[in-house]
Amino acid sequence: MTAHEPPAPPLRFGYGTNGLADLRLDDALGLLADLGYDGVGLTLDHMHLDPLAPDLAARTRHVARRLDELGLGVTVETGARYVLDPRRKHGPSLLDPDPDDRARRVDLLVRAVQVAADLGAHAVHCFSGTVPDHTDEDTAWKRLTEAFGPVLDAASSAGVPLAVEPEPGHLLATLADFHHLRRALGDPEPLGLTLDIGHCQCLEPLAPADCVREAAPWLRHVQIEDMRRGVHEHLPFGDGEIDFPPVLAALAATGYRGLTVVELPRHSHAGPRFAAHSLPYLHRAAHLAAERTTGTSTVPSDGDPSATPEGSSTP
Repeated sequence: MTAHEPPAPPLRFGYGTNGLADLRLDDALGLLADLGYDGVGLTLDHMHLDPLAPDLAARTRHVARRLDELGLGVTVETGARYVLDPRRKHGPSLLDPDPDDRARRVDLLVRAVQVAADLGAHAVHCFSGTVPDHTDEDTAWKRLTEAFGPVLDAASSAGVPLAVEPEPGHLLATLADFHHLRRALGDPEPLGLTLDIGHCQCLEPLAPADCVREAAPWLRHVQIEDMRRGVHEHLPFGDGEIDFPPVLAALAATGYRGLTVVELPRHSHAGPRFAAHSLPYLHRAAHLAAERTTGTSTVPSDGDPSATPEGSSTP
């Protein structure tokens, strides 16, 4: 950075409610505010702002007031495992053979867009789903592009970006797949990207920091956790292989102003503890990133972002 360049905007960190599933939503939001988080990745689910509740509008107004009182930003996430079907994880999807089932997922996403607009969220997260048995990829892509039409219309009307996530094992699994979808849809303005940093480590050919730079023009939401190459397992910081300061430096350099949300759904049994340890780790990594960029020491004397945070291993 030269003397005439403004500093990169500070990153804003959040924590996902899918990693706090044993807490009431009001309690989860209060915890995150007390810990110093800037926001929350709110997964719409039966225990946290049920998107199918008959009084959804009233519940959303309550959550909006609570977020405002606590000074928390929000991203709306739609990765609840069984919110639509108690027997099928993430089912039905946008790729299901039954058009009525696909319509149920479309309806959920349209509802999520409205909730996001009412909460002042900076994006709505979604994903493609896995390719059903006996379905070829061309058919799956056709279903996906058709299903996105009404969701993108809703996002455009609401002024809320739709941020699709490449998910290992799904039809849309990589950044290349995201660009395939974007081109197939005619590069619609509301369509953006959720970049999961762990997924980059897991299966992208580029290093995570390079993925951030490549994704920058379309970046609307970021999820973050540790991970190992070739293994889709969300890990606490320090338990995987990612070098986080270069990732956070790249992210800050893009000017991204949305939330960077910790995603540890399988650690929900100890969610408050992992939330407490994750934020200091990210702050130390961000300080080290700034030090490497500017050549000045900003890392707290007791902070080593390359070390595993105390208690990060799964109990």
